[in-house]
Order: sequence, then C-alpha cells, then structure tokens
Amino acid sequence: MPGLIRACAMSEASRGFWLDAARRLARHRAAVVAGVLIVLVTLLAAFGPAWSPHRFDAIDWENMGVAPGTINAHWLGTDRLGRDLFVRTLQGVQISLQIGLLATLVSICIGVAWGAIAGYVGGRLDEWMMRMVDVLYSLPYIFIVIILSTLFDRGNIQVLFLAIGAVGWLTMARIVRGQALSLRKREFIEAAIATGVSTPAIVWRHVVPNVIGPVIVYATLTIPQMILFESFLSFLGLGVQEPQASLGSLINEGAQEMESAAWLLLVPAAFLVTLLTCFNFLGDGLRDALDPREQ
Repeated sequence: MPGLIRACAMSEASRGFWLDAARRLARHRAAVVAGVLIVLVTLLAAFGPAWSPHRFDAIDWENMGVAPGTINAHWLGTDRLGRDLFVRTLQGVQISLQIGLLATLVSICIGVAWGAIAGYVGGRLDEWMMRMVDVLYSLPYIFIVIILSTLFDRGNIQVLFLAIGAVGWLTMARIVRGQALSLRKREFIEAAIATGVSTPAIVWRHVVPNVIGPVIVYATLTIPQMILFESFLSFLGLGVQEPQASLGSLINEGAQEMESAAWLLLVPAAFLVTLLTCFNFLGDGLRDALDPREQ
C-alpha cells in the first residue's frame, strides 16, 4: 500500500512538472511563433506539391529560367531546365526535414543508450565508454560521413540519415551520462536496487524517463544541425542526387546561377534559414520551460 501511494505521488508530481513546463512554453512567444511556423512549413511541404500542376522533375521546354511572377503557371519561377521551383523547393524541404528528423532520432537512440549505461553503471565501463566518445570526437565528422555515403549507395536518403545520425550522438551521450550520474544516488534508484530490480530494468524504467527533458531540448537543437549538415553535403554534391532535390542541392544550383537567376538561390535559402531559425527558437523555449531552476 505505501508503495502504491508513493507511486501515485510520483505520477502526480511528474504530471504537474509537464503541465508547468507547457505553461512556461506557452508564455515564450518566440518559441510559440517558431513552432507554428515549423508546422506551417511542414504542412506546406507535405501538401503543397499537390496544389501545383507540375511534378518536381517535369520539364517545361517553353519556360526555362523564368523569374517568379512572370507567368501564373510557375509561382516561384523555373530553373535553367524548366522545372518548377515551387515544387522542387517544397520537395527539398521534405527531404531535408526527413533526413534531419531521422538522423536526430538515430543520434538520440545511440546517445541515450550509451550515456545512460555509462553514467549509471560507472566504474571501468564508464571510463572505457567515455574514452571511446573522446576518440570519436577527435575524428572529423565530415570525412566519416563522406566515406560512409560513398561506400554505400551514394545519395540514398536512408544511407544519409544513418550516416549523419551515426556521428551525431556523441554530445547526446555526454549530456545523458551527466544526468545519469546525478540520478545514481537518488532515493528511488536505491529503492529499486533494494527490491532486486535488475540493472537493465533500472536504466530503462528509471534513468531514461528522468533524462527526457534534456534529451527533448537537445534533440530540438540537433535537428537544425542535421539539416545544415545534410545541406552542406548536398551542396558538395555528396548528398541527395538528381532528379531529387534537397535544400542544399537547390542552393548549390542557385549559387551557380546567382548572377543571372538570383531567385534560384534566394528561394531555397529563405526556406533553409527559416527552418534553422525556428528550430533554434523552439529549442531555446523548451530549454527555458524544462529548466528545473525555473520551477
């Protein structure tokens, strides 16, 4: 009975924490506006191409390199091959968001598991695991991703997000390890040990749920990093390949035509800057909302 009462009290405290965090986030105007913009851009990228009569790879032989507003059929103009820039940009947003979100998910899975185990178990295992993180930190990420993307199917979206996520988990592991170290001596962990709960169960049921706050904040700030990383790879020609497009590959194409067709650079760059800025503002708002010092 006392155990049930204690569990109910912990559940109520947890519910109260998340409700308070939601209220603080709602008062953070920049984060709210950023979140709304992210949702709107995502919905536009998901459903916008259906509003246009053009496919992302369809060539309009009569309207090559047309500026925005010149003809009604192409709202944002066309590129030098006559492909509709509106549809291609939205497809670029789709792919960049997919890679950014999935790469972040991969980094969360690896980083949370690695950091939680290292921080909770401690001892030599912790020392060995964190030395591995230090060694990986010393390696240049970009070359690892380039090697992985060229060894496997170059330009494949699955390979891209796996490669980017596989090198982006190190900071997440350090953050989670620090949180796990502080949780090891908490009363509920000692109570679980005293009742004979196994180490994997403690890590999964008690450590991981109590590091969700910092993980959410860092994940929100990781997404724009992953999007920027993918855009950089595509800008170098190592990311998404034709006829598909990401924001990075579109910016690369636009940079080559900047003097004669500036809109080819400005349109995808505007979407990229908007996404990066909004995710950073949302991450700042979540950090303030979930900061224990603000409770």
